[in-house]
Amino acid sequence: MEEPRRRPGRPRDMSINERALTATRELLVRRGFDATTIQAVAEQSGVHASAIYRRWPSRIELIEEATFPGLSPLSVQPTGDLRRDLRRFIGAYLTAFGAPAARAAAAGLLAHHQASERTRSPELYLRVSARPQFQDILRAAPPGSVDPAVDPDDVFDMLLAAVLTRTLLSTVIVRTHPVERTVEMILRLLRPLDQPTQSE
Repeated sequence: MEEPRRRPGRPRDMSINERALTATRELLVRRGFDATTIQAVAEQSGVHASAIYRRWPSRIELIEEATFPGLSPLSVQPTGDLRRDLRRFIGAYLTAFGAPAARAAAAGLLAHHQASERTRSPELYLRVSARPQFQDILRAAPPGSVDPAVDPDDVFDMLLAAVLTRTLLSTVIVRTHPVERTVEMILRLLRPLDQPTQSE
């Protein structure tokens, strides 16, 4: 049987995505949010602007994916130990938000989304959000450790606010052990009301 012919043309360059994302992070740190344009990324990465636009509709989507690519599934794989899983998740989340490029982009992205009437596509949301992984951790928790009346999305919103405060804002009070303090706060939000507090 004759093998099908391959269509002529160069094979797709799979390094384009990473080159563009790396260049975006470098530009954010060196030149700031406003200067990180598609054209600047194209010049920095050596990737043609049209190739970048085929992958990201605008510089906002490109910057979001470059700075908040979601957490590695392996780094936050649920084990069923809720405290331990939350500690790993929150530690990874703080690290992601504390990266120099993320800090450089956060204020500009927040301002853009507050002024924009466009909503993000579900596909992009899933690429840059850690919310689904947080929900996986709660689903893997032992029975009775999470109050079924508590909305996981509300808890995640509060966690996100705590992470943003700790990584992006100047705080007056210096607190030690930020991961442990945040873990304890989230556990208290999740714990059924009739369940006593347990310290590790």
